[in-house]
Amino acid sequence: MRIWSLHPKYLDTKGLVALWRETLLAKNVLENNTKGYKNHPQLIRFKNADNPLHAINQYLSAVYQESLTRGYIFNKEKFNIFSEPVNLIVTQGQIEYERQHLLKKLKIRDFKKYIELVNNKNIEPHPLFNIIEGEIEEWEIV
Repeated sequence: MRIWSLHPKYLDTKGLVALWRETLLAKNVLENNTKGYKNHPQLIRFKNADNPLHAINQYLSAVYQESLTRGYIFNKEKFNIFSEPVNLIVTQGQIEYERQHLLKKLKIRDFKKYIELVNNKNIEPHPLFNIIEGEIEEWEIV
């Protein structure tokens, strides 16, 4: 499971669809609707949020918006929209780690996206996150 801290616009088609599916799985975990993945490290930051379900739904909302930008049809009934925004933090080290991780994938799967990302030094996080100084997150499996 990879719930990217990077903005979903950097993902290729395969990555965006996988992110949608995996985040829906994470939502099911947070709703106690599944037995698997309950202790997955990617969920720690959501579990630590004041309202984990609100946070994961907001995350899904941004992924859904990216799908619309690309002309895809993801099911908006799969998440709830809340009026009160949530912001979580992510470290600069985590953003750079994920950028490098994604570059490896894109180099094989979508060279055009790879070139766009490799030349971009001002990486935006997913809209849920605010970047702070720091190394790779403790929950990340390196």
